[in-house]
Amino acid sequence: MNTLILATIIRILIPLCTVLSLYLLIRGHNLPGGGFIGALVLAIALLFYAMIYGVGKTRKIFSINPMKLIGLGLLLALLSALPALFVGEPLFTAQWLQSDIELLTKIGTPLIFDIGVYLLVIGAVLKITFIMSEQ
Repeated sequence: MNTLILATIIRILIPLCTVLSLYLLIRGHNLPGGGFIGALVLAIALLFYAMIYGVGKTRKIFSINPMKLIGLGLLLALLSALPALFVGEPLFTAQWLQSDIELLTKIGTPLIFDIGVYLLVIGAVLKITFIMSEQ
């Protein structure tokens, strides 16, 4: 499927979907959104890119191995559970960084967990896309 209109639209949608997915990721643990939904938004854009331009070009642009993203995401999600153990609280109890500077969100273990889920979902969707496109 290679139409000029669709190819042009997807070039515009990739940056927009990337910004939206990062916004959903960052605000996710306080409001609706999070790592899963943010990753799905970006994954849909990458899926459309792969449908239009082909898997080969998508692999070149997105040069990170999807399996490495899955592993890194799992590692971050696991590491987000550990700080609670060091302060004597149950596993996965949220720990927050105390700071006077508040960016878009509070920095803490829920955000690290969300980033892990974000990377895992993007890696999984890309791996599935690449496998199904090669068949």
